Amino acid sequence: MSVRVQYPIEGRTANDLAASVEDAIRRGRLAPGAALPTVRALATRLGISPATVAAAYRGLQSRGLAAGQGRRGTRVAFRPPLSTPRSETDVPSDLRDLATGNPDPALLPPLRPALAALRLEPRLYNEPAQHRPLIELAAKKLAADGIPSESLALVGGAMDGVERVLLAHLRPGDRVGVEDPGYPGVLDLMGALGLVAEPMLMDDDGVRPEALASALARGARAVVLTPRAQNPTGAALTPPRARRLRALLDEHPGVLVVEDDHAGPVAGAPALTVCHRQRPLWAVVRSVSKWLGPDLRLALLAGDAATIGRVEGRRALGSGWVSHLLQELVHALWSDPRTEARLRSAAATYRERRHALVHALARRGIPAQGRSGLNVWLSVPEEAPVIAALSAAGWAVRGGERYRVRSGPAIRITIATLVPRDAERLADDLARVLRPDRRTAPA
Repeated sequence: MSVRVQYPIEGRTANDLAASVEDAIRRGRLAPGAALPTVRALATRLGISPATVAAAYRGLQSRGLAAGQGRRGTRVAFRPPLSTPRSETDVPSDLRDLATGNPDPALLPPLRPALAALRLEPRLYNEPAQHRPLIELAAKKLAADGIPSESLALVGGAMDGVERVLLAHLRPGDRVGVEDPGYPGVLDLMGALGLVAEPMLMDDDGVRPEALASALARGARAVVLTPRAQNPTGAALTPPRARRLRALLDEHPGVLVVEDDHAGPVAGAPALTVCHRQRPLWAVVRSVSKWLGPDLRLALLAGDAATIGRVEGRRALGSGWVSHLLQELVHALWSDPRTEARLRSAAATYRERRHALVHALARRGIPAQGRSGLNVWLSVPEEAPVIAALSAAGWAVRGGERYRVRSGPAIRITIATLVPRDAERLADDLARVLRPDRRTAPA
């Protein structure tokens, strides 16, 4: 195979080179995570200055299309902000999908009765952007969880809220403390916005205090935290950890704190927050997607008045508002006592399924993390061989590379649909892969 086919990059200027790489990514000729040629190799092939290639790569990195990885060189971002062909990580139909991260559809509230009860009257321009009953219900729910709710906005999902809050206060080059391992959407967003990720190591109780202190000492202007159901580890704040992190953050009042409470009432852990009314810059995002349905692209955003004002003002210049139809549907579902009962049942079911796998693995001498949420995180010596072996046994799990910055190799297992009897079978298969010289425990 010629170099030209391996690296479909052409051009004489930095802009032309960057455009060529972007076109190759969009067409699928450069896959997410693919290595780009070294600066010297590409400059030699094209007969141009290495400085020109380096400038093109810097431009790609500033737009989140590529990432510099030290000795590993420069690679295409794992999730570049482009429309690209379907990912090769799509789960084959013959495998049991424990990779995608979806909630169990059977545990979501039915939409048809709530839709049938809506007024469905035409909404016009210049009407109030927020459905007042939904805002009042949200304020009540958040206040019950100890989250100040005087200033609220509605956004189009958890990541929409996180992005809007970051854009309201930060500029390219600013440092942001992020969880490690952490949610790929947040990690990808750092590159797309030109922000610099400061990884903060995790344990079962959330971000480690010393890791937060280090990120703050390195000049982080913002931190993004997950108070419970952390993706991928299932970590959840405890009261002592929340107090310790809050104390550290209170020493840096100018730092923006963003909490992503994406699992809400089905997280399987109580709502805790490091934010409070006296903090100048903060926001808590609570999406409805994990507990009412992924297609309901709506999240509540609580925060300080200045942050909420900036988010609402910027949205007014663009999308204008979140669909009133969507707002009324979320209110109808959330205010229904039957939904409350279903959410309690879903939280208990997810807890049972999560504990079943963690305990089944423990009986086989395999430690795993999963205190809350829909996922279990399992450290492994190498990711690729474990994923391949499980695939051969009929299981699809997610490799940890996409979630890690400096933390070690692992796999993520989504337990949303994994009933306890299947957890035993999966634990046996994992034991055969990870502990080949030991007998598996009896089911």
